[in-house]
Amino acid sequence: MSEPLPLVASEVWKKFDGVTAVSGVSLELGEGETVALVGPSGCGKSSLLRMIAGLDGVDGGKIRLQGVSVDDGQSRVMPEDRSIGIVFQEHALFGHLTVAQNVGFGLRAQSRSARRARVAEMLALIELPEFSDRYPHELSGGERQRVALARALAPGPTVMLFDEPFASLDQNLRVQLREQVAQVLDSTNTPALFVTHDPREALALGDRIAVMRAGQIEQVGVPEEIYRHPLTMFVASFMDEANFLSITKDGSGWSTVLGAVDQSSEGHFVAMVRPNDVAFVSDDSGDAKIQRCDYAGSHWLLRVRLRTGDEVVVLAEPDSRYTVGDRGNLGLRPGAKQVVVRQS
Repeated sequence: MSEPLPLVASEVWKKFDGVTAVSGVSLELGEGETVALVGPSGCGKSSLLRMIAGLDGVDGGKIRLQGVSVDDGQSRVMPEDRSIGIVFQEHALFGHLTVAQNVGFGLRAQSRSARRARVAEMLALIELPEFSDRYPHELSGGERQRVALARALAPGPTVMLFDEPFASLDQNLRVQLREQVAQVLDSTNTPALFVTHDPREALALGDRIAVMRAGQIEQVGVPEEIYRHPLTMFVASFMDEANFLSITKDGSGWSTVLGAVDQSSEGHFVAMVRPNDVAFVSDDSGDAKIQRCDYAGSHWLLRVRLRTGDEVVVLAEPDSRYTVGDRGNLGLRPGAKQVVVRQS
């Protein structure tokens, strides 16, 4: 018999003042896996995390940790008894305690020598062994967040939960810190649920990504699947810039202004193509005309209008020069495909 999964949320519901925040969500977390839960503000992702942590109770459904029910709407295990580590955006360190005392806060039941050894192990893991006697106000934002991570990991939790932990940091520090966090989680083989509103963060951190919208999970998959093969317009556009093109009947098949597509389902569908999958070839008599061009150093971002009225965003090479009014033709780059997605 296989071991139970670290975390299983089944058909979980939550309402606040009659408003549904989480609507029948199911989500699993495997051993040593990091799942990035991503979506816009107010979609319910933090509410789901708080129910998993035990900070809020479920109104319906069930949450299980290592196969044991911790909340089914009737019986609920308190947060301190769930063997869960949590890292929030605000760090939540105790200002009157040193770094070592903060990290060892959840180890008070252990002997002094065992606690000292575990604190030293955690500080070495986050590469701050010399900071043990400092206080939180003496640390940078990134250092405080690493200490918060060490404190959460010190008791050896079954699952780690992260709620927008890098949101208050500048972009360069966010990239650096998320790489360090990923290394720490890998080295400890700790399963983690990582809540973020940043698609790039989700793509970088998640072994799998769950995209949430309006209280429901719209798609779950590995990063490449979520990015390259979204199921809906929402998932496609939320994860990155996307072009959506009308599909029309073309003899016995289906096509868009960029060529043939596979269309095997009836209903409301469009074709999605990423800007870097479209090529603009200059031609004074071409069907496409540049409406706007922005130089971004590593590429040009062109907004192009076709004679059909369709507008397409193109990511073009930086070694050419483009100006508004230039004409040309559009086509798919070699190996690129248009993906049929559901309108949403």
